[in-house]
Amino acid sequence: MNLHIKNGRVIDPANGIDQVADLYIADGVIAALGSAPDGFSADQTIDAAGLVVAPGLVDLSARLREPGYEYKATLESEMQAAMQGGVTTLVCPPDTDPVLDEPGLVEMLKHRARILNQANVHPLGALTMGLKGQALTEMAELTEAGCIGFSQAEVPVLDTTVLLRAMQYAKTFGYTVWLRPQDAHIGRGGVAHSGPLASRLGLSGVPVMSETIALHTIFELVRATGARVHLCRMSSAAGLALVAEAKKGGLPVSCDVGAHHLHMIDADIGFFDPNARFNPPLRGQRDRDAIRNALLDGTVDAICSDHTPVDEDEKLLPFAEATPGATGLELLLSLSLKWAEEQRSKDALALALAKVTADPARIAGLPAGTLSVGAAADVVVFDPDARWKVERKALASQGKHTPFLGYELAGQVRATVVRGRVAFQR
Repeated sequence: MNLHIKNGRVIDPANGIDQVADLYIADGVIAALGSAPDGFSADQTIDAAGLVVAPGLVDLSARLREPGYEYKATLESEMQAAMQGGVTTLVCPPDTDPVLDEPGLVEMLKHRARILNQANVHPLGALTMGLKGQALTEMAELTEAGCIGFSQAEVPVLDTTVLLRAMQYAKTFGYTVWLRPQDAHIGRGGVAHSGPLASRLGLSGVPVMSETIALHTIFELVRATGARVHLCRMSSAAGLALVAEAKKGGLPVSCDVGAHHLHMIDADIGFFDPNARFNPPLRGQRDRDAIRNALLDGTVDAICSDHTPVDEDEKLLPFAEATPGATGLELLLSLSLKWAEEQRSKDALALALAKVTADPARIAGLPAGTLSVGAAADVVVFDPDARWKVERKALASQGKHTPFLGYELAGQVRATVVRGRVAFQR
């Protein structure tokens, strides 16, 4: 269909565009910006006066829970959540059941996503068989099946030699290794940030050194192999300082942070709120401030939702027994805008959008996150000033747990366009 989005404020960080203009979409791609192409006739028109028109969001970590965890969420429910959140491209970790370590499983997931015809789904393959940290997977076959990189999800590799071999293999074929920096032993079994609060609450701690020790190891392996590594869910000031130093030294590394860590600290656990239990844990105020500053200076490349839907039985438990994670797809835009609003800079909105569009697309090696002519027409139209209340009934995700329940946030998606088709309209 031919789609005309008129009178909107078009913000395309990839091309440095921020202007009021009309956007024209034909045959699933961006046909023109500004003036209509010759012979263009719109089948549908969206009046975006007073609204922002931007590339569809690219989320670097969204657990869709299929295969194996359909009791927590289904592709149908989470795709609808993505559409309501303006997220058009999803990168999925491999910690499903069974683990995404076989090409057939990857092809099945991609096929299921294609049938739903909503967000673009890009799985990460398991780095090791069964995520057990012993035998490497057939990375070439998994790539052919549709994997865009390789990850251990939340499971650290115990044997550093295995990680070395994985990086050597990845470097040879140009694959990216996605790692969450956490030491396999220090902080194992911990449920909260090591500090005075965890001590007062009697909760076992995860010290910052769990992240920094792992980073030192990863960076030494990157120096030895030249492999490209993406660091998932950075959480500490000390860790970010090491990443900045590594980048300055020319290492091929990038990193992201979870949207929740942009705003919350360990004190937000309150009276043992299981909705505030995350992996990595919410850390101190100094760490949160460092994350915000690292977004400004470019140390942090992307913001992700870290979307992890959890069912009632696994969340409504004592804090230490509750399953970590929260729903995030529908909050990614609003939480990113909240960070931009707090910067009090005219460029902050464009920078925040870059961190959830062009920059994550670059990290994942995907042709997304842009409104360039000829690019796939994945677009979000949103009202940056409209406020909405985070309530269970407002969330399309099957996972209803988030520490932001009851909060009022700015930024409401009015329409989501995927490959030129209006997939959601409020």
